[in-house]
Amino acid sequence: MKNVFLNLRWGVLGILVSLASCVSDDLADVGDLEDFTGPTPFYSFTDISTSEFDCNDIELSANYEVNFQAGSNLAVNGTQYLWSVEPGEGITLIHKDLPILRQLIEAELAAVVALEEEIAKLEFRIPCESDMDRVAVLEAEIADLEGQLASAEAAVSEETRQNVADFESQIAALPAATLEDRELIFSFPGPGDYNVSLMVTDNLGKSETTLRTVTINQAVPTIPVPEIGEPSFEDNSLFDGTGDGRDSWRAPNNTDWSPLGGGTTVIQINSTSVEGRLPDGFQAAKFPADGARVAYQEIEVTPGAEYVLTYFSEFDDSGFGDITVSILNPDTASYTESLLDENIVASRTDSNVGRVSDVFKQNAITFQSGENESVIIYVTNTGVESRLDSFAITVKQ
Repeated sequence: MKNVFLNLRWGVLGILVSLASCVSDDLADVGDLEDFTGPTPFYSFTDISTSEFDCNDIELSANYEVNFQAGSNLAVNGTQYLWSVEPGEGITLIHKDLPILRQLIEAELAAVVALEEEIAKLEFRIPCESDMDRVAVLEAEIADLEGQLASAEAAVSEETRQNVADFESQIAALPAATLEDRELIFSFPGPGDYNVSLMVTDNLGKSETTLRTVTINQAVPTIPVPEIGEPSFEDNSLFDGTGDGRDSWRAPNNTDWSPLGGGTTVIQINSTSVEGRLPDGFQAAKFPADGARVAYQEIEVTPGAEYVLTYFSEFDDSGFGDITVSILNPDTASYTESLLDENIVASRTDSNVGRVSDVFKQNAITFQSGENESVIIYVTNTGVESRLDSFAITVKQ
């Protein structure tokens, strides 16, 4: 029996040795199969373009810059990358680290940069401002900010100055970007379609190329956010530090805009000394139960834009009541015309059904400006005393 097992053991061993010899690298034409797998290139890109327009939407400058990052299915040393762009006229290359270093400098000088940006915003508004009272206020604000800027610059520490100098030295020492960089920034001469190809070569010399068409869109001006005067009905909240919370909301005349056909239409004001009781500040607009008071304000908008108007409402619960906020075409000339469908851009009516007295709820109206360069915000109520507070408007992207 022992001899049987011994013979079996040596027989298995012989088979294993025989199999091993079949894959020996020493045998001619026998061995590991050649790896025919080549690289699979791909890339991603991020648009980092910037542009500047004046207040008449005339383009002052535009930098069409896109960050490209190459990749492949291989993670071996010696992989090479080669970019190509058609058409290539006017294209320049930027080192990928340049924007990062510039951002680090801005972070070091955050207080100074914030003041510089605020001054630039105010200076941008002055050339297109026709109200000289507003110009005077803007100029005074700029003068005050320039004083703050001088103080902020003087307060920059030596450590911060050294950090900024170090980053500037790193920028000066950056090597020139090349088409062989794995990541780089292309600066395109203008909008259009560009064929961007990437060839990847592995350490065995095998190459593959991927090609994509990248569309660079024409820069467009940012749609400005409309300004609502005295949005929370606070005293002294006009641009020049004046106002009683109602001045921006007065109808052109009582006779045309009164729902009752006459009498005063100016809104009333509720106030509180308790912070946090109202959605914003210490005053809210009050609309008595008889529906005689209205809110009226014309605001500038950009034709073709879409907006979201938000506000907070609150009701007494002594009976049924509602309040209507309408967006009207600028040619609307009376309360009667405000009820016509052709004059209503958008409208929302909220009632006190299910509401709790003294509790404000936020509401929203989405509307498109169409061909209008301005619209009218118009508010009426019925039934019970109602209140509004904290109007705001945003551009819907």
